[in-house]
Amino acid sequence: MSQPTKKDLSYSGFGFGTRAIHAGQCAEPTTGAVILPISLSTTFQQSSPGVHQGFDYSRSGNPTRRAFEECVASLEKGKYGLAFASGLAATTTITHLLKAGDHVVCMDDVYGGTRRYFTRVASNLGLNFSFADLSDQKAVESAVNEHTKLIWLETPTNPLLKITDIKSLAAFAKQRNIILVVDNTFMSPYFQNPLELGATIVMHSVTKYLNGHSDVVMGVLATSDDEIYTRLKFLQNSIGAIPAPFDCFLAIRGLKTLHVRMREHERSATKIAKHLEAHPLVERVVYPGLPSHPQHQLAATQMKGFGGMLSFYIKGGFEESRVFLENIRIFALAESLGGVESLIELPSVMTHASVPAEERAKLGISDGLVRLSVGIEDVEDLIADIDQALGHVAALKK
Repeated sequence: MSQPTKKDLSYSGFGFGTRAIHAGQCAEPTTGAVILPISLSTTFQQSSPGVHQGFDYSRSGNPTRRAFEECVASLEKGKYGLAFASGLAATTTITHLLKAGDHVVCMDDVYGGTRRYFTRVASNLGLNFSFADLSDQKAVESAVNEHTKLIWLETPTNPLLKITDIKSLAAFAKQRNIILVVDNTFMSPYFQNPLELGATIVMHSVTKYLNGHSDVVMGVLATSDDEIYTRLKFLQNSIGAIPAPFDCFLAIRGLKTLHVRMREHERSATKIAKHLEAHPLVERVVYPGLPSHPQHQLAATQMKGFGGMLSFYIKGGFEESRVFLENIRIFALAESLGGVESLIELPSVMTHASVPAEERAKLGISDGLVRLSVGIEDVEDLIADIDQALGHVAALKK
């Protein structure tokens, strides 16, 4: 095999960091600018009617967006990438692969916005949805029927961090000609590559780890399936839920440090998880990197690391959670995740408030469940912050 050229740094033989910095990009040919320029033009000059240099209208394709798409495809070890205005815009576009009467099986513990879109929007368009614990093979078999065309998986899940065997589920889906979509937002391509394990499509909310700085709302898909890509590319152009070139530029910049950030996220999350597990006011910690996690061995097998997301149950209920969260200092009490800054939230009344109360109770999303997105601040400061806030909870119990 010939060695890759300077302009072919998406080559899979390069390491993750090299591809994160260079894939899809090369020096600007006119000036030699090392950093890819932001292409704001909405239209592109043609040399002859219908003859252009790969771009005709910016909704259909944009140089900055294409660079981002190619970089993500390389990081996910896929052939194609497609960027969208948000993670939910990407989700919406995927559902347009289906037709009225088709059935979707979705992980029961899933991002609240995904569940809301499926149950309150897409279901009105003739699609049918079932929710099941996809980590349970029997539950999967019971949920699938002759009309099932798509399985939607999060692993680890949001917010309970359940792990599903992607390779096994992909084989099950392939036998039945079912599209398998894996939302890889929590892990990022640095820690997990679902396409390598047999998934049809991998999806990310770019807003989270890929961008990593809490200043862009975007989504992206990656696939190696030629037919699926052709259909999704048509839908991307036809529906038009595309990101702005400036947002793509910021997301490209975020990708360049993804490998560095993810290592630090995981290092700190592991220390915090172990610290919380030993705290007397904590009932249970949920983190795939802990041996106490019921699917720890599976996580260690299919993932290259355990990520920066963890959840824990504080002893008590809403009042204890409220006191804890009102007294936290460094962690920002806010929705979202994956930024350089640490975020903390109460899923029952924040990210998963749209999930019916009875469903939350069934899943285990109680008022005592706290979710952390561990940032890259000094971990000793984060632990001290958690301890002082839990001290206020201890005072409440006296």
